Amino acid sequence: MSRFVRASKYRHVFGQQSKKEHGLDNLKVSNSAWDTNLIAASGKYISVNWNASGGGAFAILPAPSPFGVTSTIPFKLPDIIPLARSHTAAVLDTDWSPHSDDTVASAGEDGKVMIWKVEASQFEDWGTEGWQPRDFDPVLRIDASPRKIGQVLWHPTAQHVLASAAGDHTVKLWDLGSPESPKSVLGGHGDAIQSLAFNPTGQVVVTTCRDRKLRIFDARAGGDAVRVADGHGGIKGARVVWMGDKDRIATTGFSRMSDRQVSIWETGGLGNVKTITLDQSSGVVMPFWSDNNILFLAGKGDGNIRYYEYENDNLYALDEHKSSDPQRGMCFLPRRALSTPDCEIARAYKISGSSIEAIAFVVPRKSDSFQSDIFPPAPSAEPSLTAGEFFSGKPPSVKLVSLESGVTTSVPGTPMTAPTPKQTAPPPKAEPVPTPASPPSAPVVKPEPVEPATPVSAVVSSPVEAKAPSRSSTFGADAGAALQEENSKLNADLREAREKIRNLELQVESMKANARKAAEALMNQ
Repeated sequence: MSRFVRASKYRHVFGQQSKKEHGLDNLKVSNSAWDTNLIAASGKYISVNWNASGGGAFAILPAPSPFGVTSTIPFKLPDIIPLARSHTAAVLDTDWSPHSDDTVASAGEDGKVMIWKVEASQFEDWGTEGWQPRDFDPVLRIDASPRKIGQVLWHPTAQHVLASAAGDHTVKLWDLGSPESPKSVLGGHGDAIQSLAFNPTGQVVVTTCRDRKLRIFDARAGGDAVRVADGHGGIKGARVVWMGDKDRIATTGFSRMSDRQVSIWETGGLGNVKTITLDQSSGVVMPFWSDNNILFLAGKGDGNIRYYEYENDNLYALDEHKSSDPQRGMCFLPRRALSTPDCEIARAYKISGSSIEAIAFVVPRKSDSFQSDIFPPAPSAEPSLTAGEFFSGKPPSVKLVSLESGVTTSVPGTPMTAPTPKQTAPPPKAEPVPTPASPPSAPVVKPEPVEPATPVSAVVSSPVEAKAPSRSSTFGADAGAALQEENSKLNADLREAREKIRNLELQVESMKANARKAAEALMNQ
């Protein structure tokens, strides 16, 4: 029987781990139980959530290279280093601006979002005699929510636009030029928001939530989701990443039996295209997408990084970078900052214990010339429009930079297409909830939110429209008001049903605990 091998130029990609002296050690990483990546990177710097007493802080450090020392920062950091300390509670997330390698945003349990500007002079004379650490100061403070801010994310194409996910189950979009109030509020979540991602043009936002739902929003119109689907069956952490311009999103999560999964969804109707079971480990899987059509999966608590090549709605396993050091957090370097002479197609920064190491993913090539087939254009640091233009409805484009010549080109955004019956599969069912006595008030069937009759391409991401569509213009004034009123009633019923289900789950857990105690008492007699 003959065997056919699928042709791929990434078949032999391998992970090259940096030497110990090329990383960073003696880090005091945050012990917060909140599920984020703990680390973020720009083309110059990395930020790490810090374990600081008396408030919240994070560290800003030059990004190490797997190919050699590129900064004057010592391998082993001093016990006291400059920190960004202005938060009054633990810092939960940070994100670097895609349009400036010196600008970083932070979010914390104090409900604040802060913007920081890094100066290269702040790293001069580190560790020398007489050196005094000088903390960073924010350039902007935003009172984003009375509750904690769990995630913060920069807009990919519009300058000075930032998204924050709060403990009140909303996502808010801010214009940093006028941060007094959010420009758009995305609601309808039934529980804590676990992750969010923009599409390449930034017109659409997708979120995962603890209520096991996957939602797509029109970023500018605000309001409730225009598409909702059942996500992974398990209640543990789910993550989402947009798969470039493929009109596909990838999610990681857990099944009802606590198996770790990765799924692909089409964006037109949020139909499940493919689901793969990874293993039965307990750590959250962090997904990262590369424009080489490669999906990287790194699990918290294990030392391995799987990577798959996406082609025709299939994920083909390439290889696995294995390490004996488990990772607590991870991020990837922007593609425009990669080392093309070393054929580096991706670079990860991994937090392991109290150290950070760089892992370069390299395609082995003998030629020293630029390998254009493995280096497609990367997202440019140049924004395509201002915050005012974005919120006024101007259609955004994607600016790409050639990694060979440095020339920037503008590419119009690709509209989302409606799903086809052949590609759409029924979404996975939600996990059934055991009830101790099946009371009459316990709901069995969950009401679904009302969806608009128009295709999603007309609602959320048509790049040729002159301005962002509003709900009144899409449905008509009278029909829109009636639909919103009906949707509000259904959402209220849904929240009440979920509250009853949560109460029943607590009763079940209490009964199980009492049963275990009784069994232990009998065994000890």
